[in-house]
Amino acid sequence: MVNTLYLPELREMLAENREGELREFCTALHPARTAEFMEGLSTDEAWRVLAFADPSTRAQIFTYFEHHRQLELIETQDRDQVAAILSELPSDDRVDVLADAPNELVEELLKRLPADERRDIQRLSQYPEGTAGATMTSDFARIPETMTVKQALDELARQAESLEMLYYLYVLDEAGHLRGVVSTRQLVAAMRRPLTPLTELMETQLVSVHALDDREEVAQLVARYDLLAVPVVDDQNRMVGIVTHDDVLDVLQDEAARDAYQSAAVAPLEETYLRTPLLILSWKRGIWLAILFVCALLTVLVLGRYEDDLQRWAWLVPFLPLIISSGGNSGNQSATLVITALGRGEVKLSDWGTVVIREVAMGLILGLVLSAMGVVVSFLFAPVGIERWVIPVTLILVVVSGTLTGATLPLIFARLGWDPAIMSNPFVAGIVDILGIVIYMTVAYLILGSVGG
Repeated sequence: MVNTLYLPELREMLAENREGELREFCTALHPARTAEFMEGLSTDEAWRVLAFADPSTRAQIFTYFEHHRQLELIETQDRDQVAAILSELPSDDRVDVLADAPNELVEELLKRLPADERRDIQRLSQYPEGTAGATMTSDFARIPETMTVKQALDELARQAESLEMLYYLYVLDEAGHLRGVVSTRQLVAAMRRPLTPLTELMETQLVSVHALDDREEVAQLVARYDLLAVPVVDDQNRMVGIVTHDDVLDVLQDEAARDAYQSAAVAPLEETYLRTPLLILSWKRGIWLAILFVCALLTVLVLGRYEDDLQRWAWLVPFLPLIISSGGNSGNQSATLVITALGRGEVKLSDWGTVVIREVAMGLILGLVLSAMGVVVSFLFAPVGIERWVIPVTLILVVVSGTLTGATLPLIFARLGWDPAIMSNPFVAGIVDILGIVIYMTVAYLILGSVGG
């Protein structure tokens, strides 16, 4: 949200070039708040304000701009000044900013960066999207395993200014292999024994991830072990970077947004809702609506198959919404539970047998509950006689089929290597609707003793 209350004053400071006040504006607040207050400024105005901040603060404010604003700034402003800001950014943020920039611009900016930073950007850019390597930062505290506590503290002081996260110090050998980790708390506690070798302090039972591991799995690992960062290694166990807790929060937020979109049968948005063009938004929604329309058409065709029976047993028709909604709702519940459990790593594909048994049992329990309610409904509204048992029996079978369908389809999608969230609630409901109609009419035929269509 644009903070319009501060814009006139900010523009007035720019117009009058009130250097002291502009410097104070850049430093008095948290960089995130400063970036928020600058949202209403034009690209040129925002760049002029950034010029009054010191390089480190300028880079911090820049990281809190929305991605499209970052692109506008690097595409329109002086290349040397842009390169200076990029040089101050954490390595992972540099790669993210340049990922969507025109190739010609990226080449121009890379030429203006130091050789080591240029190589770092090129190396990080080679990792596939969605992996730990594409998410990690290569800025981390690295300490040789031959050091003592005092030497490590001196080295930490030397590296501190250029590092994003200082809580963990990673102990490496001469070839860059990860040997252990020491926390800054451990180092401070060991200051009374400054000659103690790091090998006596470091933790060697490490939690690490491979550079090609899926970033969602990495996020789950960090959350499970309550880590501030997790080291990333290559095939030779050489440490190449770390995934920090703030990166994990971004991953979890992105994954939650994607699952929310897919649960409503909407293709995930690449831009924010307000910045997504209407035609693209219509396509992302329309393609899935068309697929759901076909599913609904199948429901119509199935109903048509039983048209004669429904005319003969017209009293069954008013109960159709009750039947199919009970199955659809139970299926949606099961699908949501299983998709969430898969996403959080609580359920694995090898657990499919346990999941099926649990959902069948749950379907029977829920089906019996709804069936008891169906008995009351039948005695109130259904014809007298054996017909009263059509609805209760159907409810049990429909709810069991709904829970079983909702639980197994995400597992099948996961087994095929697809995102289980694609099997979202609308799809489960559509499939269970068809099953519900078939079960309803089959039970009616068996109980009422008539030939169905």
